Amino acid sequence: MHLVNAKGILTGSGGRCGMNIYRGCTHGCIYCDSRSRCYQFTHPFEDIEVKQNAPELLDAALRSKRKKCMIGTGSMSDPYMHCEEELKLTGKCLEIILRNGFGLAIQTKSDLILRDLDLLAEINRSAKCVVQMTLTTYDDDLCRILEPNVCNTKRRIEVLEKMQERRIPTVVWLTPILPFINDTEENISAILKECVRVGVKGVIDFGMGLTLREGDREYYYAALDKHFPGMKERYIERYGNAYELQSPKEKELTRLFKSICSQNGILSTPDECFRYMQELPDKYRQMSLFDLQDQ
Repeated sequence: MHLVNAKGILTGSGGRCGMNIYRGCTHGCIYCDSRSRCYQFTHPFEDIEVKQNAPELLDAALRSKRKKCMIGTGSMSDPYMHCEEELKLTGKCLEIILRNGFGLAIQTKSDLILRDLDLLAEINRSAKCVVQMTLTTYDDDLCRILEPNVCNTKRRIEVLEKMQERRIPTVVWLTPILPFINDTEENISAILKECVRVGVKGVIDFGMGLTLREGDREYYYAALDKHFPGMKERYIERYGNAYELQSPKEKELTRLFKSICSQNGILSTPDECFRYMQELPDKYRQMSLFDLQDQ
């Protein structure tokens, strides 16, 4: 990793503000879109760029904002990658969000987020906190191939359970779904069954497939050659250099996905989920008076 002093930390305006404390990632997910050349990395992807002044920048930015809003993080780089365990920059930023009365929508694959469970619960009590987890495969062996340097799906489901126990709402990213690899009804059903069990608020799906572009494609294909011999050729024959690679089973899997979500009152479109995560009501109530009386 290497340290930099950033000029700014927040992007967006109004009710849609985001930040990335780190740039790059060490989770090693074989399909990671953030590797794409369009993001103009000038350093190796695993050599994490650390915005060491992120807490100071965030505090100044939040103090200057007239209206409270949700602060999003984790869309480009996981806020709980390995270096966070030592640096604790994400934790410091959560303290600043709490102190300034803002909400939080945070996305990760790592169980390191449990370190900050008390902070997340405090943010949810004073404003609003939504924790997002990516779940791609229910099979632990396959998970170790697709996402080799981070906790497996079973552990991430345990994290969702812990959030539910603290009444912190959760959203699951059911993406990407890799053609001929994790695009099975058994996989989708198993993941969604767990989503129902742990009471997730919404599940985000972008069409049962994945996207590949320059930089990302080469890394993904190298992983296919290593772990799934012959699969790269199958991809090239079917998709060429397409950006969007939809599963051949897209219709059936989407029908299954929509049915399970509908039957269990789970938000199931990206628009619904993003609207929920961006909304910070003036008087957000985590629990009803009845709930409080029961404690």
